[in-house]
Amino acid sequence: MSHLTGKRVAILASNGFEESELLEPMRALREHGAQVDVVSPETGSIQGMCHFEKGQTVPVDREVAGAEAADYDALVIPGGLFNPDALRHDDAAIRFTRGFFQAGKPVGAICHGPWVLVDADVVQSRELTSVPNIHRDLENAGARWVDREVVVDHGLVTSRTPKDLPAFCAKLVEEIAEGRDAGQAASA
Repeated sequence: MSHLTGKRVAILASNGFEESELLEPMRALREHGAQVDVVSPETGSIQGMCHFEKGQTVPVDREVAGAEAADYDALVIPGGLFNPDALRHDDAAIRFTRGFFQAGKPVGAICHGPWVLVDADVVQSRELTSVPNIHRDLENAGARWVDREVVVDHGLVTSRTPKDLPAFCAKLVEEIAEGRDAGQAASA
């Protein structure tokens, strides 16, 4: 269970992240040996949500303004309604996200998380999924949206909702274990 030993993964999140969509991937990655950092525009800690109710807070390990994709092997973007909406308007978060695509590194995004990918301009001609109510945003940005529990497209792993977390986490671990994807860099 340690085939991610030596891998460093960033979870990009802000206040309003969906609690399970951050905590479950973090747990799965750590169980497989990865070092996981919460990277955020915020400092201190960030507030999670369980749908519309406040959940637990999570400490921030690194401020996104000082983070580089080169420091990590993969990126995970949890959903929730508020988290991705805040991240997509943060220049440092967009730069950080785009860096993973330019380097061909694995990226996972769930629920509303793909909104960040739209603003990073990295979904053109990619097949992905998300929470259904943002499918039009993804299609308008050039993505091919499908309604499946998990979609993998050249190192990009996407899922729809918390009920898809087991499949999302399994594919995320698999893609990170495989490492760089040449197809990932081609679309950035």
